[in-house]
Amino acid sequence: MKLNLPQLSDNALRVVHGRGHCVEGAESFNIEWLPPIMLIVAYAPLSEELVSQLVEQLSAEPLVEGVFLQQRDQAMAPVSHLWGCEQTPNEVTEQGLRYKVEVGTHQNFGIFLDMAKGREWVKQQAEGKQVLNLFSYTCGFAVAAIAGGAKSVVNIDMSKAALSVGRDNLRLNQLDDKKARFFGHDLFKSWGKLRKHGPYELVIADPPSMQKGSFLVEKDYPRIIRQLPSLLTENGIAMLCLNAPWLRRNFLLDAIATEAPQLKLIETLARPDAVMEKSPDDGLKVLIFQNKP
Repeated sequence: MKLNLPQLSDNALRVVHGRGHCVEGAESFNIEWLPPIMLIVAYAPLSEELVSQLVEQLSAEPLVEGVFLQQRDQAMAPVSHLWGCEQTPNEVTEQGLRYKVEVGTHQNFGIFLDMAKGREWVKQQAEGKQVLNLFSYTCGFAVAAIAGGAKSVVNIDMSKAALSVGRDNLRLNQLDDKKARFFGHDLFKSWGKLRKHGPYELVIADPPSMQKGSFLVEKDYPRIIRQLPSLLTENGIAMLCLNAPWLRRNFLLDAIATEAPQLKLIETLARPDAVMEKSPDDGLKVLIFQNKP
């Protein structure tokens, strides 16, 4: 197969979004550019011939120094070295901001590159705002918000290790980590604590599609939406992200209509150029709502 790669720079980005079913022959993998390496993320076994073709094309790119393969279809999502430099980067730059990454230790390497437009939007909107970052992971949204002039950001995630990386990400960018709070708590037991630090002009919710034992999107996302009016200021903004491939954007719209009808849809964010989907209902969906009581 022949890849149509974007022009590469020192900016990390997803270069092939095969799972969007818009790149013939690439339906079972994505490719991430983590300068100076390419990471092929496979969700099904790839033939030796296909892997060889991918390595040949990726290694021909002047800026690429190494190629790696992650098998997300296997237990622990192992990563193997295929070509070139054997060292993976420990940080990447996206839109002028730096983020720690760790390839091969966990299923996810520290930043979701298909959410680049979301971080860009948050940076543009955050000035002077109190921000609440739900399911904050390694706090990419907090980095973008404080870089954009946010007054404060409250981050909550069950993984204290991820939050520790989030604090490191702020320091990596020489941002004031005193503007951020980090709560390693169960969200559904923490609404009172979060309201105490609010209300917020901007709330970001980017939950996992499914996290065994803690989050099921169909059941639990409406529970989050129910709380938004008590967390937001009047005219406050909620950025709601949905990456469950089996759910359409109407899932969010219906949940809003039932649980928080005073929230009005004001914008739908575009995806990065390389993150093409056959339908607007496929893949990542990011909808912006405003609280209009």
